[in-house]
Amino acid sequence: MTLINLFAFYYFWKMEILILIGIGILLLLGIIGCFVPIIPGPPISYGGLLVFHFFSSYSIEENTLWFMAFVVIAVTVFDLWVQIYGVKKFGGTKKAVNGSIIGLIIGIFILGSLGLGLLGIIFGPFLGAFIGARMEENSDGNKAIKIALGALAGFLAGTMLKLSVSVYISYIVFQAIPSLW
Repeated sequence: MTLINLFAFYYFWKMEILILIGIGILLLLGIIGCFVPIIPGPPISYGGLLVFHFFSSYSIEENTLWFMAFVVIAVTVFDLWVQIYGVKKFGGTKKAVNGSIIGLIIGIFILGSLGLGLLGIIFGPFLGAFIGARMEENSDGNKAIKIALGALAGFLAGTMLKLSVSVYISYIVFQAIPSLW
């Protein structure tokens, strides 16, 4: 082996490591995005899957790529729909939907800064939808609690579905690297 071949091997090996680190960051960001509404979790995880397929020396079957693209699109649309459906099914309006989103963001930042991020993720949408429902003209406390529970149920259903898709995409990537198993 010549010195040039050794240099080329070393250079591309280092690039492969950097690409795999970037893919790991995308996959982790995708999982985090399942909980944070600003970050689209499954699409970012799918982006990591595409980078893994096209820019590393490993590959994923084309059928798997197409199937996961369909699943990611379906889950993203379903997640948007299920949160609104959860609020509206229990009698809420736009104020309750917006309140649940604002409550989630505020809950993550306020309780997250105290080390209680999980509580902010769970109680933020509930309190936000409750406050939004109470802001409506003819809303009583029992109806507002019912609407807030609907917001929480919709949020948790969407989050669990997004999380399962992002974790499965991570599993596909890690399963394709034979040296890890």
